[in-house]
Amino acid sequence: MQNEMQKGYKMVFSSLIFLFGFLPAVLVFYYLPFFKTRSYRNAVLLVASIAFYAWGEPVFVFVMLFSIMVNYVLGLLINKANQTDGNNGGKAGKAKVWLTAAVIWNIGLLFVFKYLSFLAETFRKAANIQNMPVFKIALPIGISFFTFQILSYIIDVYRKRVPVQKNIMRLALYISLFPQLIAGPIVRYETVQDQILNRKETLEGFVKGFERFVIGLGKKCLLANYMAIIADTMFGMLPSDLTLWGAWLGAIAYTLQIYFDFSGYSDMAIGLGLMFGFKFEENFNYPYAARSVTDFWRRWHISLSSWFRDYVYIPLGGNRSSKARCVFNLFVVWLLTGIWHGANFTFWLWGLYYFVLLQTERSFGLAKKAADAKGFKLVIFRIVTLVLVVLGWVLFRAESVPAAFSYFACMLGQGGAAFEQAQFLLYNSAYVIVAAIFACVPYKELVKSKLPPLYESEKACNVFYAVRAAVLVVVLAVSILSCIQSTYNPFIYFNF
Repeated sequence: MQNEMQKGYKMVFSSLIFLFGFLPAVLVFYYLPFFKTRSYRNAVLLVASIAFYAWGEPVFVFVMLFSIMVNYVLGLLINKANQTDGNNGGKAGKAKVWLTAAVIWNIGLLFVFKYLSFLAETFRKAANIQNMPVFKIALPIGISFFTFQILSYIIDVYRKRVPVQKNIMRLALYISLFPQLIAGPIVRYETVQDQILNRKETLEGFVKGFERFVIGLGKKCLLANYMAIIADTMFGMLPSDLTLWGAWLGAIAYTLQIYFDFSGYSDMAIGLGLMFGFKFEENFNYPYAARSVTDFWRRWHISLSSWFRDYVYIPLGGNRSSKARCVFNLFVVWLLTGIWHGANFTFWLWGLYYFVLLQTERSFGLAKKAADAKGFKLVIFRIVTLVLVVLGWVLFRAESVPAAFSYFACMLGQGGAAFEQAQFLLYNSAYVIVAAIFACVPYKELVKSKLPPLYESEKACNVFYAVRAAVLVVVLAVSILSCIQSTYNPFIYFNF
């Protein structure tokens, strides 16, 4: 499913056409010494962003542009109604009507493209209607991400947290900005509203951005793509051929793949933003070092979890309600989180899986105990958390719910006895797996907490940055070679 989604979209960040064609051209036009006005540079970014999306979505780019125009008008109407509703604060008058219209429009658009075909096919099978016409609606890449960005803008205008954007070109730039357009992070308007007009491009910022981009490129090309081959091989095997060790190898490989794939994309997006003067918020914070499932979701896909917290969980009442209502609020958030990820019952069940885990931790105070744990207890908390996360990724990766439970059975030793393929993959990829596992460790935090003299040492810092620079050069060179040689280059979250 995911690989099919990539075939029509060739200009990913880790593609040669992006690295040696699109990006250099945009940088040249953006930094032309004769045109330094903010209007010119914003125009370059807007045109480049629309071209970037149109490259892989020549039809759906018009859907995005039309949605931008609709939401531009709805934002103006909400702002006007807020002013006229007066003492009601915009919450009992026309502002709420226009907000409702905006939510219906955006969620409706997402529903039609992402879920209508799936639900129609599910109904056809459930009702056993053989002659019911089957229709497939192609999914615009990144629609879940830019829809949530639009909604955050509309809701914040309604709440009067941000001023309405009266210049449609600036609003279009915010929504379509190519570094984060396709797979996040979900950038809120309030975090970049000032940067659209008042950001400052500096050489230091550009260098930091380029370094961050190279780190993300390395994660993607040197780790995620390699782990993808192992994961696809193991998940593609028949249960009768999959051994216990092979199943665990595939699950661990996918756990590493999805992290380096998505965090690598986020690193590249943040790096590209810095190269153009934008500062996006972090999206990952070493999630596999988490002490609990609650801690994991504070570290994983931060922009999505904070979006659901601020625009769904808190408006429902959050933790301020009764215990039963709090459980219901959490249930709604995680059901919607699963639904957001895709039109497949595996995603929905994955969301409910985390609802159960998080509610269990909350009920027994496990997250607090894990936060206070030290020594052996901390190790146990981290191992249990990691195992639970790995099991969740199996459910997330499986093509169907029955396939997920078949894979779980293999992880418990109920599979076949063919060990050769897993042994071969493990033998030939052990060094990459070890490197990937080490890359999940927050070394800077460890040194800072365990060895403060070393962390504060100027000499040690100079050595560190020298080694880091040399490593980044090697990572860039090897990543480019990998891009040249590899035809396997999917981004998992393009599917969302």
